Amino acid sequence: MNDRTLRSRMKGDLHVRFWNSGRGSDPPVDCTWIMKLRDGEKWPGWKVAKKTLQESKQHDPELEQVYGKLLQEVYFRLHGSMSAFFRRVKNGETPGFPRVRPRHNFFTLCYPAMYIQIEGKSIRLPTGGKGKNKRYPDVIATLTEEPPKDFKEVAISRDARGNYYASFPIEVKAEDERNGIPEVVAFDLGIKTLATGVNEQGRVYHIGGFNKGKRWYNRQLDKIRSKRDKCKKKSRRYIRLSKVHKRVSEKKRNKQKDSLHKASSLIAHKMVESTVVVGDLSQRQMVMKQHQERNKHLNRSVFNDWGLYMFVQMLTYKCQMAGKDLQILDERDTSKMCSCCGNKQPMPLHKRTYRCPKCGLIMDRDENSAVNIRDRYIARLTLFLAWYLARLGPHTDDSVRCADVFTAI
Repeated sequence: MNDRTLRSRMKGDLHVRFWNSGRGSDPPVDCTWIMKLRDGEKWPGWKVAKKTLQESKQHDPELEQVYGKLLQEVYFRLHGSMSAFFRRVKNGETPGFPRVRPRHNFFTLCYPAMYIQIEGKSIRLPTGGKGKNKRYPDVIATLTEEPPKDFKEVAISRDARGNYYASFPIEVKAEDERNGIPEVVAFDLGIKTLATGVNEQGRVYHIGGFNKGKRWYNRQLDKIRSKRDKCKKKSRRYIRLSKVHKRVSEKKRNKQKDSLHKASSLIAHKMVESTVVVGDLSQRQMVMKQHQERNKHLNRSVFNDWGLYMFVQMLTYKCQMAGKDLQILDERDTSKMCSCCGNKQPMPLHKRTYRCPKCGLIMDRDENSAVNIRDRYIARLTLFLAWYLARLGPHTDDSVRCADVFTAI
């Protein structure tokens, strides 16, 4: 069983309904504990902190109009934030203490499935209070798609333009695993070409990303931002240009997501190889000082237009749904090492062709890296197979197929 999330847009005057239903009073529960922790009080855990909810309601009566399950969710999130804070302190990283968020800040609401009502495409979200104490009516919205049947909770989120969405996490059955020895295809992730892959037969795949339209969108956003900066803040022209900037940003973001969805679906559902190997490239590595000598716009391209983390997440759950095995391998020195003789040489990002001075290999930089990732994974797989067969012993009567060994990996 694999997890899958269906996201549907909610229609209606939800902005007014959410804020009039006391939604803006939710963050003070979180902020109260954050201020206590800043004053030196020890975090007791979500179970003990959850018992202080009644004290918070007495301090702020508006919390009575917020649905109780949403208030309890705040303690679970604060517990996760504090656990991450202590983990970073232990590892010697930047701690990043949880911040105090204002009352008007909106974050994702998680409703359990048993407390909401759905009829067709209409969804009813409860608010706080009962009987005469119920001050605001329930929030009723219309979904653009019919929700699934078997779901455990509903997550209500909002984007930058004020559109609300309902996400339904469900469990789906994975397809049957392929029989036989799995075929391997390795991909090297890059900026110019989103993914460059090579399989065991030597066939090369070039999968492009969001490259054609990103420059046009960036120019339009720069023009709008430049005009807005010359206006007086909160003026009519400033507000209008801010709305235009949000609209163009959303179009750019949707184009980027669409290209990443198509690329990940192509790898997961169209290719015949049952094992997909991807390098563990991080966006921070691409903007190091040693890679910035010739491209000053690299930061914007990497952090805003690339979408590496989003692509890997899409590829992960789509490979699970398709019954494929996704492996993330260390790709250190795969661009510097020759795939023919193993020679290493420095390879800045502006050098797109690999030329080996020893064996004379001339090859595209990304293709050479993909071949090294494939060979590195196959070598590790061979070592595991040899160790597994040696562990069985020479006098065993159990017949072991290679397919079973590869499936066990």
